[in-house]
Amino acid sequence: MRLGLIFSEVFQGFRRNVSMVISVILVTFVSLTFVGAAILTQSQVGKLHDYWEDRAQVEIFMCTSTAIGDNCTDGNATPEQIEDVRAQLGGGTLGPLIANVQEITQADAYQSIIDQRGEEYASVFAPDSINASFRVNLKDQSQVTVIEEAFHSTKGVQEVKNQMKYLEPLFQALQVATYLAVGIAALMLIAAILLIATTIRLSAVARRKEIGIMRLVGASNRFIQTPFVLEGVLAAFIGSVLASAALWAAVQFGVLGYLTDRVTFIQSWIGLNDVWVVIPIIVGLGVVLSALSAGFAIRRWLRT
Repeated sequence: MRLGLIFSEVFQGFRRNVSMVISVILVTFVSLTFVGAAILTQSQVGKLHDYWEDRAQVEIFMCTSTAIGDNCTDGNATPEQIEDVRAQLGGGTLGPLIANVQEITQADAYQSIIDQRGEEYASVFAPDSINASFRVNLKDQSQVTVIEEAFHSTKGVQEVKNQMKYLEPLFQALQVATYLAVGIAALMLIAAILLIATTIRLSAVARRKEIGIMRLVGASNRFIQTPFVLEGVLAAFIGSVLASAALWAAVQFGVLGYLTDRVTFIQSWIGLNDVWVVIPIIVGLGVVLSALSAGFAIRRWLRT
């Protein structure tokens, strides 16, 4: 009976403050959508970083006839210099750090350029002006500095390039996007908390006569507060469910249904499993924050 009375009070409060309740739902929906989007974006950044880190290569470019540098004073790298690099990569010092090595000869590199750009470029590039190279995949990408230092002063080596350096700006840009989403989500959550508190106070003012009667018949403060807290929690719960549905739809139709077929150079995407991890977080966050906000607001009002 008491439970039925409490929920009756909750739905009466909803009817009396329909516009404010809708506002709470919408603000909660938007703020928690940003929270979920920030978590999913961070997860995607992590997947991309792990994917490319496993595939990024350290490329050792050998000298060409046109190369300039301290290691390239004799023009093209000699067979002995190439063999020296090959031996170091397979030796006892560097070998344990390396997953695999792909050797590209000048002839292979020249033919690759012609295949990509067309036969009309055959007269533009000379075979001895194209770098022979070694493409190295490391077992641990953090060891890239060991490779760079090992061949920094090696005769016949023009340059050592770490492909991950070219991807870092992309990861940094994605991190900035994540921080922006978190900042917007924080502001929206503050707005939702304040709006919930305001809604509860207005609901309490509208029912001040009922509250007075309940006090006269001996109702405890907890019994009086419970319907108001449940109002805030229920509104926030509806908003969090809408946010969960929006995130599910974004991943299902936006990521899995659209991006995966069109952005083919990315093979590792977030999926619905990631969404199911995020949903309890945003629902729990919405319910807890709304309960705290509503409880604080009604307790403060009852003291006045």
